Amino acid sequence: MKLNELRDNDGANKKQKRVARGPGSGKGKTAGRGIKGQKSRSGVAIGGYEGGQMPLYRRLPKRGFTKPNRKEYAVINLGLIEKFVEAGKLDTKLDLTEDMLVAAGLTNHKRDGIRILNKGEIKSAVKLVVSGASAAAVEAIKAAGGSITLPAGAAE
Repeated sequence: MKLNELRDNDGANKKQKRVARGPGSGKGKTAGRGIKGQKSRSGVAIGGYEGGQMPLYRRLPKRGFTKPNRKEYAVINLGLIEKFVEAGKLDTKLDLTEDMLVAAGLTNHKRDGIRILNKGEIKSAVKLVVSGASAAAVEAIKAAGGSITLPAGAAE
């Protein structure tokens, strides 16, 4: 292979559309912008403008509220915990803390804590120490012979 034989893969480069280059190009004269009007000019930023009429986003009422200091939990399903135990990434002999679950790769971030949900099946007897869990998840963990420790006042 020589330098003059090198070329790109087919479809790697797409030819640029050249507008306003005469009638033979097929995009001459108005350059595909139609005729006259605001949108045919350069520098147009219409966005939500409705020609002076009150825009839809201002006609509709504001709704809802976002609590600025709300707690956001990282969610882990029981099926995923079981999968990691079977793969040998979690040791069932130890108390599994939130930091251990993050280190194992069950979730990327701890956020305001980890909450366990009852999706999937758990067969291993695991000892979890987490911020929260659904009532069904707590039941499933205890049925598998494990235990779960939640902080005082944590809603199930």
